[in-house]
Amino acid sequence: KDEQIIDEIMRRRFFPAVITNKPWEGFHFAGHEIRITEATDCYGAVVWPSALVLCYFLETNSKQYNLVDKNVIEIGAGTGLVSIVASLLGALVTATDLPELLGNLEYNVLQNTKLKCKHQPHVKELSWGIDLEKNFPRSSCHFDYIMAADVVYHHPFLDELLLTFDHLCKNDTVILWAMKFRLDKENQFVGRFQTLFDLEVISDFPSLNITLYKAMRKGRMK
Repeated sequence: KDEQIIDEIMRRRFFPAVITNKPWEGFHFAGHEIRITEATDCYGAVVWPSALVLCYFLETNSKQYNLVDKNVIEIGAGTGLVSIVASLLGALVTATDLPELLGNLEYNVLQNTKLKCKHQPHVKELSWGIDLEKNFPRSSCHFDYIMAADVVYHHPFLDELLLTFDHLCKNDTVILWAMKFRLDKENQFVGRFQTLFDLEVISDFPSLNITLYKAMRKGRMK
């Protein structure tokens, strides 16, 4: 079953028929053809398998996780694929990442959502752990969903990532997080995450070492 679903997910991807001056990959999600421009010199500007897993889940579970008119923030949005799919499914999306990635992120989001979505998504800078209250004040920012795909890897900002999850998450916020397991140090983040949040496995793909989690603040999971 794992391999069958992975095969279905990977069939959503297609490539240009001819060589182009801008490298891009194509995807079929939410009834649309999505073209993502990538940059191979940066981790954050490449589509990783965890993003495909999360997009597939959002599309195939759209009744249980109805995104229409929901406020969604994606952290570490990278190329913007997850944010684009959430927007096409009716969400009001804020796609965030580091300042150096915003140009490519904004280009992809605009190219794939303009005149196609109920709510035009926003692109906003978010450096984990920095100026959170200034840029996302608790009193006025409320997100129904926080989405994250492949945000835990070999980087020195795991403390700041946990702080960001904590700041953005209200009592009724649902976190949907696709995690690729790599090294013990990064894997230990899951245990630290569970000090603040209840965690439930909603999909597991051992052949990809990817697990899709649902999380809420401790004591709030239904």
